Amino acid sequence: MSSAHAHTHDDHDHDHAHGHAHDHAHAHGGVTGREKKLIFAFVLTTLMMVVEMVGGVFSGSLALVADGGHMLIDALALLLAIAGAWFARRPADARRTYGYGRLEVLAGFVNALTQFVLVAFIAYEAVTRLFEPTHILSGLMLVVALIGLVVNVLVLSTLHGHAHDDVNLAGATLHVIGDLLGSLAAVVAALLVRWLAWNWADPVLSLLVSLLILNSAWRLLRRSSHILLEGVPEGMNTEEVEAALRGADASIRDVHHLHVWQLASGSRMATLHAELHEGTGSAQAILAINRVLAERFSIQHVTVQVDSGDCPDEKRGCAGPGCR
Repeated sequence: MSSAHAHTHDDHDHDHAHGHAHDHAHAHGGVTGREKKLIFAFVLTTLMMVVEMVGGVFSGSLALVADGGHMLIDALALLLAIAGAWFARRPADARRTYGYGRLEVLAGFVNALTQFVLVAFIAYEAVTRLFEPTHILSGLMLVVALIGLVVNVLVLSTLHGHAHDDVNLAGATLHVIGDLLGSLAAVVAALLVRWLAWNWADPVLSLLVSLLILNSAWRLLRRSSHILLEGVPEGMNTEEVEAALRGADASIRDVHHLHVWQLASGSRMATLHAELHEGTGSAQAILAINRVLAERFSIQHVTVQVDSGDCPDEKRGCAGPGCR
C-alpha cells in the first residue's frame, strides 16, 4: 500500500509517495518462488552441460560442444541471476537508499554481454570445422541432443511467463532459449550427418544458431542499458504524462521538471514540480498527482515539489533536459 507524507519549506513543498510491487520487497526471510525457479533451472542446466560437453568430445560434434559451452555460460548466468534476486531483497541502508533492486538489471546486462562472447566462440569454431571437417558419431550425438532438447524445454517452461517485466529473469530465459535452439540444431545436424553424411551441417547449423542468439542478446543489452541510463520506461511518453498531470486537478496550473525512470524492472519512479493557482492548497493536488501516476502510468514512487511562486530552480539557473 502506498503512503504519502509532505514537508513544507520556505517556497515549496515536497511530497514522497512510495509503493512496493516486487516480491523481493516482501520476502526478506526466505527463498522466493522466483529464486526457486532459478535454482531449479541452474541445477538442471549444470547437469546437462556436463552431459553435452562429454558427449560432444566423444562424438566429435561441434554443435554439442558449442551447446555445452553455452550451457556452461548459462549456468554461470543463472547463478548470477540467483545472486541478483537475492541481493535485490536486501533492505535499503544509509549508503544505498533505494536498496539493491538494480542488481537484477546489472545481472541482465552481464548476461547479454556473455552472449556476445559465446557467439564469437561458436562462429570461430564453425568456420574452422567447415575448412577442416571431422568425423562425427551421429548416433551418440543424436541421443545427447535429444536429452538436451527435453531438458531445455523443461527449464524454459519453468522460467517463461515470469520474465516479461523482469530483466534478471529475462536474461536467464534468453540463455535457456539459446540452449534450446542449440539442442534443436544439434538434433537436426545429427540426423543430416547420419542419413545424408553431411558433416558440414554440424558447423553450419551452429553458426545459424549463433546469429539467433546475437539478435536476442542485442535486445536484452539495449533494454538493460536503457534502465541503467535511467531512460524513460518503454512505452511511456513524458509529454503525455505532463498533460495528464496538468488535468489531474483544477488547482494545478502547470507541471514541469518531470523526470520518469525505472529503478529496476517494474519499479517506476517520478519527480516533478507542480505549480498551483493562487489560493489553493497543495494536499488535494498532491493526492491527485499520485492517483493519476499510479492508475494511468503504474508509477508508485513519486516525489512532488509544489512551487508556491516562481520555480526556485529557475531562479538558480536550472540546466539539463528536465529544465523546461
